[in-house]
Amino acid sequence: MAILTVDNLTKNYGAIKALKGISFSVPAGSVFGILGPNGSGKTTLLGIVMSVLKASGGSYQLFDEAPADAHRKKIGTLLETPNFYHYLSAVQNLKITAAIKERGQDDIDRVLEVVNLTQRKNSPFSSYSLGMKQRLAIGAALLGNPDVLVFDEPTNGLDPVGIAEIRSLIKKLSHDGKTIIMASHLLDEVEKVCTHVAILKQGDLMASGNVNEIFVHEDIVELAAENLDQLDNVLSGLPGYTKKNREDGAIQLFYPQGQVKLDEINSFCFTNGVILNQLHMKKKSLESKFFELTN
Repeated sequence: MAILTVDNLTKNYGAIKALKGISFSVPAGSVFGILGPNGSGKTTLLGIVMSVLKASGGSYQLFDEAPADAHRKKIGTLLETPNFYHYLSAVQNLKITAAIKERGQDDIDRVLEVVNLTQRKNSPFSSYSLGMKQRLAIGAALLGNPDVLVFDEPTNGLDPVGIAEIRSLIKKLSHDGKTIIMASHLLDEVEKVCTHVAILKQGDLMASGNVNEIFVHEDIVELAAENLDQLDNVLSGLPGYTKKNREDGAIQLFYPQGQVKLDEINSFCFTNGVILNQLHMKKKSLESKFFELTN
């Protein structure tokens, strides 16, 4: 089942075309990243899907059906910084959120455990770090145990520790069976947590699909030995690769996808008098592929 299907969605603000006919689908159980630089249309897209904005054209479905309020009750959202009361505790703030949502009053202790705030549940919100505040915001989205979560830039403004905490939480939620749709301009974030991705640039969809299919069109093997010049010479006689690069004290071999046999490379080098001290597969970097697609 597709959790979200977007079909030729457009959004115009006067002469500005924020979305230019976007189409993709989000499979159940995926962590789906909507990736693009600021101004690419990510927040507009999420706003339309969550009925905050009205599309200029096209359509979308939720859970393979025309969108309705009943569907949105199955979705927990974090579209902007929530308005928590600074002088109230996590428990008190979540009670207010649950009352507004009309669901989740009996879910607060479970949610605080999930976002790892049980120990600080009675501390005032003002005493929280930025990462803790964001975890509480995700906790608010989790009230009522929705199947689907929608996050807009969930690590925005956080320090490295806060970013790591949110990434770890997203992975945990995915492992627990949630479908997560998240907008981000951070390539590294999408590479580390997402299974699927849609790449936007100035309202255009540049690519969408499984992260591994989009960002790896070739396999890269990275290898090194004590004498790199000797290794370089020996590899000139190795068949099968399409390109060879030497950088940062290692040699990279590029292969058509699925045609790497590490044991054969290792054996070839050993037979030719080179003992490898490094040999592993490496994904083509998300960054290089992203710039390839958006430039």
